[in-house]
Amino acid sequence: MAEAFRFRILAHGPAGSPVREAFTPAEPRPGWVRVALKAMALNRLDLWTTEGLPGLRLPLPLTPGCDGAGVIEALGEGTTLPPGVEPGGSVMLAPGFSCGVCPACLRGDDMLCPGYGILGHVRDGTAATHVLVPAANLLPIPGNWSFEQAAAFPLVFLTAWEMLVHKCALRPGETVLVWGGGSGVGSAAIQLVKALGATAIAVVGSEAKAMRCWELGAEHVIVRGELKALATRVRELTGKRGVDVVFEHTGAATWATSLSVCARGGRIVTCGATTGPETPFDLRALFAKQIQIRGSYMGRREHLWTLLSLILKNPTNPPFRPVIDQIFDLSEYPEAQRHLEAGSGFGKVVCRMS
Repeated sequence: MAEAFRFRILAHGPAGSPVREAFTPAEPRPGWVRVALKAMALNRLDLWTTEGLPGLRLPLPLTPGCDGAGVIEALGEGTTLPPGVEPGGSVMLAPGFSCGVCPACLRGDDMLCPGYGILGHVRDGTAATHVLVPAANLLPIPGNWSFEQAAAFPLVFLTAWEMLVHKCALRPGETVLVWGGGSGVGSAAIQLVKALGATAIAVVGSEAKAMRCWELGAEHVIVRGELKALATRVRELTGKRGVDVVFEHTGAATWATSLSVCARGGRIVTCGATTGPETPFDLRALFAKQIQIRGSYMGRREHLWTLLSLILKNPTNPPFRPVIDQIFDLSEYPEAQRHLEAGSGFGKVVCRMS
């Protein structure tokens, strides 16, 4: 057997600081499985987990990594597998964990469970050759997808679907401003907006990223510059009305502009704060324009099955697919973290197990 190894956060530090160590993969307990990973994908959460979050104590040492795909290697005693998943088969992983028995879980809102957590954030994740997960977290991989594509899919598409569909009830014909269109979640959002019959206005940081957004289906792309000029351009594109939905995940730097360009009766939905969590704003704009602000964190696990069913309806030309920026070897995981932090890529950063 090839060496089993993982990357561990021993103490919080800068991107790229997790260290490699050999380990012996544990046997899964009842209801759990051990997956031999073939690929994993990075998310901003990997960086925040590595660096540490103020006021949040994480269980160090910890293996980061929320997303992964691989082959079922071992099953705990009496474990039942989800539909389409077989022993020894290829799977991708749903990143969220919940208790399964609280009122939130029983009504399907597992992401509202008091014990909710994310793989690689509150328990060892996918920056490793092997990972233990509950069988409920397994999903089959579309037949024509690579492990790299499968690893890049779950977290960002689950997040974007939750924000657009479950939180904002996006309707055909509406207009969505997508901040950070070149990010993993931004590139997912652009595709979902198009698939849902709405119009995406994407904001990116360069002309090269703008071209990629056009290819994904954005009807308008704005290369970010001075924010006042950006707001003026959004109003021009919407006949001075503003957008129905603002897809936010950047935070402090863009929040005032998000309020400015949101239409009367519009919705702002946010899942992140990459430029900072604290931002003052004029409450009068909120109530005078009757804007709704909605926070979103991950999403229902069932949404991943909905997304998968939409892909399988047309596997040769699916309505959306993960966008991969660069593939590293898992042994280069610290370098992959630094590349993600630099923000120069478009789409997801992936590591494969060679």
